[in-house]
Amino acid sequence: MDYPAAERLDLVEIIAGTTVADPYRWLEDPADERTVRWTAAQDSLASDALDGLPGRGHLRTRITDLLKAGVIGAPAWRGDRSFFVRRSAEQEHAVVVVREADGSERVLLDPMAIDPTGTTTLDSWQPDKEGRQLAYQLSTGGDEESALRVLLVDTGEIIDGPIDRIRYSPVGWLVGGEAFYYVRRLPPEVLPADEAQYHRRLWLHRVGTDPADDVLIFGEDQDKTSFFGGGVSTDGRWLVVSATEGTAPRNDLWIADLHATSPEKPVLVPIQVGVDAQTGVHVGRDGRLYVHTNRDAPRGRLCTVSPEDPSYENWVDLIPQDDEAVLEDFSILEDADTLLVAHTRHAVSELSVRDLATGAFRSVVELPGLGSVGGISDRPEGGTEAWLGYTDHVTPPCVLRYDAVDGTVSVWATPPGNVEPPAVHARQDVYTSRDGTQVRLFILSPAAAPEGPRPTILYGYGGFGIPMTPGYSATALAWVEAGGVYAVACLRGGAEEGDEWHRAGMRQLKQNVFDDFHAAAEHLIAEGWTTPDQLGISGGSNGGLLVGAAVTQHPDLFAAVVCSAPLLDMVRYELHGLGQLWSTEYGSATDASELAALHAYSPYHNVRDGVSYPSVLFTVFDSDTRVDPLHARKMCAALQHATASDRPILYRREADVGHGARSVTRSVGLAIDTMAYLAARTGLSIGDS
Repeated sequence: MDYPAAERLDLVEIIAGTTVADPYRWLEDPADERTVRWTAAQDSLASDALDGLPGRGHLRTRITDLLKAGVIGAPAWRGDRSFFVRRSAEQEHAVVVVREADGSERVLLDPMAIDPTGTTTLDSWQPDKEGRQLAYQLSTGGDEESALRVLLVDTGEIIDGPIDRIRYSPVGWLVGGEAFYYVRRLPPEVLPADEAQYHRRLWLHRVGTDPADDVLIFGEDQDKTSFFGGGVSTDGRWLVVSATEGTAPRNDLWIADLHATSPEKPVLVPIQVGVDAQTGVHVGRDGRLYVHTNRDAPRGRLCTVSPEDPSYENWVDLIPQDDEAVLEDFSILEDADTLLVAHTRHAVSELSVRDLATGAFRSVVELPGLGSVGGISDRPEGGTEAWLGYTDHVTPPCVLRYDAVDGTVSVWATPPGNVEPPAVHARQDVYTSRDGTQVRLFILSPAAAPEGPRPTILYGYGGFGIPMTPGYSATALAWVEAGGVYAVACLRGGAEEGDEWHRAGMRQLKQNVFDDFHAAAEHLIAEGWTTPDQLGISGGSNGGLLVGAAVTQHPDLFAAVVCSAPLLDMVRYELHGLGQLWSTEYGSATDASELAALHAYSPYHNVRDGVSYPSVLFTVFDSDTRVDPLHARKMCAALQHATASDRPILYRREADVGHGARSVTRSVGLAIDTMAYLAARTGLSIGDS
């Protein structure tokens, strides 16, 4: 292809003993005239290549149809009033619904009613303890820079806000709804320009007052990258504060008795400080503090302790660690003396019923299939019921209700749309990685076993302790329905096997993640599912780094790559976007040994001239405030210059969207481009043009 011109700089630096070349440094600046010209030319190149691909009409119809299932979320109960999210087939975004005791419903919050363009997204919401007010956070254009407001549930009237500089803040309501704890960054004018995205603090805000008068509660002595949490127990007595440096897999935790002091001056008592473990707590109506932790239990355990003396030596195991399953969540059903416990075993959810007092096992709760449970909720004031979200590879997310009185599970709510998913076979394989580690792989296919090689997409993530669990995917189902295979690898770096699995893919061990992914591809080929000429790979964000490393380390193993919102320059990643938050995950270029490891696998720095690289489609989003599109720009230019093959390297750019939520229409548009591209490059024939 006739690629846009991109000047190559003779820029080589010696950083902490490592020689680092950076020929496309100028592409880091989006305002540079050369970058503007280059980007515009790439826009034209990508649109010309993508718009003419076959199967686009069929993909638009089928993916849209499969998304018409809509969305339903587990309820948050406040007395007899429940709050939940729902999206119908016709809606671009989910809305917040309140259901009254008599069963009547009202839409409380609709992003499309606020902004008909569809670029405003709902980032978070939290009703107060009485269910009379709703705190909610909106952002615009994909920037995730949320503004917080409060509305009255009865009337919909906005009575507070907007409060800016929020970005996914927790909201810890006090009893009575007069005030809440929340997290807000310091004003940018008091910070260095490159630190405006950091320096969060926990504040107490009284509804209807000027945020400038909010009371600073916590955070002045913490690291600039720290995230904070602030939650208040149902009875309003206990404040729990957490602090995590960036995305580190550990946190500090404190508790304060608000009955013993004022909410403005809580006396924080340590639960866990300076410990390399993740811990969360919940105050039960029985007065016990329930401690969910991986401290001395990498797959997780549940302990109890008195909130008045929560020191570690007083923790008592209620649910000890299961050596083969990861403890994910629990629900306390005091009125039935029952504990509902959710584990995942090799990424597949399991539910069990336990005795509340002792944790003793009672029974297994049968789920509809091999799927994922999430969002368990119960009545804060007590009860015998729990609600939980459920999905699997062929089941759109629904809400199940568990009744502890008779031990039954029933469907509480299904998505509002009617969808008939295609006939798909789902299985989980086990394969061996380079160092002998056993890794799991979900495979979705038209047949239960290989019947000859097929065009295949291999997806992976492998980072930040995020597990790849079964879930409904319109794009995956459309691909398999057309005759392809779709596989999802449970790589190290995730949490499919607990905290140790995550840590085995962090920092200098990051190469383990890439080795697991390469071994997954080799397994699919060896087992007869596909061939290198029919294999495409896909990943976004940290998964974009994954497939970027696959391109440079094993270019002969894949035919096509979708690399979305990726990290690719691992020498300079900390200087852009939210990069400084991720140094615990990847390591820091300010450390000589960690820099050497980063540089050794950094995709941008490992592009080599004269290599026949697979086709690559970069997808980036102009409003992405997490991962700067500069990574994709630099890597795209490097690959276009270096490749010795005629397989296209494309750069697809979108405006007014960012790293996270987007409208259905924008989601379908992206899916059409990526699926049509992968089909064309791997040989899958999809419907009409």
